[in-house]
Amino acid sequence: MEMKKRISSELSNRNPAEVVELVVENCRSSDGEVEGLTDEYTELEILSMVNVGLSSLSKLPKLPKLRKLEVSDNIISGGLDTLVEKCPDLTSLNLSGNKIKELSSIETLQNLKNLRSLYLYSCEVSTLDDYTEGVFELLPQLTFLDGYDQEDNEVPDSEADNGETAFNRKS
Repeated sequence: MEMKKRISSELSNRNPAEVVELVVENCRSSDGEVEGLTDEYTELEILSMVNVGLSSLSKLPKLPKLRKLEVSDNIISGGLDTLVEKCPDLTSLNLSGNKIKELSSIETLQNLKNLRSLYLYSCEVSTLDDYTEGVFELLPQLTFLDGYDQEDNEVPDSEADNGETAFNRKS
């Protein structure tokens, strides 16, 4: 199913401004861009676009209340500055399984002051020497990277359960 059609079917006669959580997984983006999502989704707090063929987030609309963005298993390699401009309140970002190769690709995330949880496992960048230290140094606002804090403690269940700062860790 195409992403536009999937978003439309997920709406099921609701006004986009009423939608708080939107899950459009395993559908297809025809050109590697976000399709069918508009600035009308003003109340959207949680957005999941897993495995939809995204190569870019440049057409992501302004989502001022978005706190949690799940875009794992796509082909995104950079262009994350869009998130700073369009999703300034993001607290949790899952980029696992994308084409992020260098720490410089995530440098712009420094400007997401509320970002607490970032997932990059199964990205090439996670194989770099000093990956964990490098990310925490680059993004001092982070509490968790790939489900663990700087002392290698797992995300507490209390935070994982409420979904505000953690995604379920995939093994």
